[in-house]
Amino acid sequence: MSQRQLEPLDVDAIREEFPILEREFDGQQVVYLDNAATTQTPDPVVDAMSDYYREYNANVHRGIHHLSQEASIAYEEAHDRVAEFIGASGREEVVFTKNTTEAENLVAYSWGLNELGPGDEVVLTEMEHHASLVTWQQIGKRTGADVKYIQITEEGRLDMDHAREIITDDTAMVSAVHVSNTLGTVNPVSELVDIAHDHDALAFIDGAQAVPNRPVDVEAIDADFYAFSGHKMAGPTGIGVLYGKQELLEEMQPYLYGGGMIRKVTFEDSTWDELPWKFEPGTPQIAEAVGLVAAIDWLEEIGMDRIEAHEEELARYAYEQLDAEPDVEIYGPEPGPERGGLVGFNLESVHAHDLASIMNDHAVAIRAGDHCTQPLHDKLGVAASARASFYVYNTKEEIDKLVEAIDDARQLFA
Repeated sequence: MSQRQLEPLDVDAIREEFPILEREFDGQQVVYLDNAATTQTPDPVVDAMSDYYREYNANVHRGIHHLSQEASIAYEEAHDRVAEFIGASGREEVVFTKNTTEAENLVAYSWGLNELGPGDEVVLTEMEHHASLVTWQQIGKRTGADVKYIQITEEGRLDMDHAREIITDDTAMVSAVHVSNTLGTVNPVSELVDIAHDHDALAFIDGAQAVPNRPVDVEAIDADFYAFSGHKMAGPTGIGVLYGKQELLEEMQPYLYGGGMIRKVTFEDSTWDELPWKFEPGTPQIAEAVGLVAAIDWLEEIGMDRIEAHEEELARYAYEQLDAEPDVEIYGPEPGPERGGLVGFNLESVHAHDLASIMNDHAVAIRAGDHCTQPLHDKLGVAASARASFYVYNTKEEIDKLVEAIDDARQLFA
C-alpha cells in the first residue's frame, strides 16, 4: 500500500495527549516546529515514568527484594521491546546509552581505537552531524586513520558514484546519517552498507532522524551498528540506543567501566558481564527505559507508516509554501520519499537567528543555526539556516502561521 492510500492521522485526538501544545505566549498558542531537535512527550509516556517512580522505583540487578526485581524485569524487557521495534535479533544487540552521540562514541572508542591505524580509512558523508563527524575525526587523529567524505550533489543528495569511488579496500568503517537533520535527505543506507561490505568494511548508520518517523529494520538494512535517541521519538531525554551485531559487540571491549558491567573482579584483573550489560556500567536509565517503551507502544499504535506519510505530507506542503516565496532559499531535495519531515531554508537579507527571534514573537518555535553541521553549512555557503521540522501532532495550519511570521520578518527588514 502506498503512503497516499494510508488512513490519515486524527491529529486533533493526538494533540490532546500533549498539554504543552496548549501553552500560550502573549496570547498566542505555541506552534512547535523544532521536532528534529526534540519532540514533545505524550501523556502515556509521562504516566509510565511516573508509575515507575511511584510504584517500583529501585535499582536493577542488585537487589533480591520485590521492588528491585520489578525494576530489573522492566529494564531488561525494555531491551527486548526495542529489539522487536527495530528488527534486531534480541536484547543482546541493544545497548542503552544517553543518546545517539554516546552511541557513536561507544563504537568509536571501543572498536575504533583498537581496530584502526595508519593506512586505514573512515568514510563519512558531507552531511554528517557533529556526533559522527567530530567523533571519527578525533579517532582518526589518535589512530592515524584517514577520514574521507562522500560528496553531496547540488540537490542535496549523496553522490553515490563518488561513494563507490571513495569506499575502497582500505576503508574500515563507513558512517552515515540515515536522514539528514539539515537537508532532510533520506539516504540510501542499504546501498551504502552493501558498498561497505563489498570492501570488508563495517557500516554505522545514525538513525536519530529516521527511527522516530518511519519503519526501520536494522537487519534488512544490514547495518553493523545503528543508533538513535529517545527524545526525538516522543520519548524521554537521557536515553539512546546502540544496535550492534552480536558478534561484533562480543569482540569489542567496554567503553566505560564500573559496577554492573562486570562478572568477576580481583585486585589484579576484571572480566565482563554478558551482552548487553557489559556496555551499561553503573546505575542505568531505568525510568527512561520505561518511558522509551511507552513511546514505542504509543508510536506503533498510531502506525509508523502513517507517521511517515503524515510527515511527508507536511514537508511537501511546507516546501511548496516556502518555494512560492521569491526570497526564500530552500536546502535539500524536492518533496517525496527522498525527503524527511523537515525544511531547512533562509530568508534573503535576514539572518537565520533574527528570523527565529521574530518567529518566537509569533509563538512559532523553529531552530536556527548550523544544526551541528558546520562543514555542511560551509559547503552550502551559508553561516546558518532556519529549520522547521514536523511530527505527528503538527498541522498545515501551523505551517501557514510559519509563513505569516516570515512575511512579518520580511517587512521588518525591508
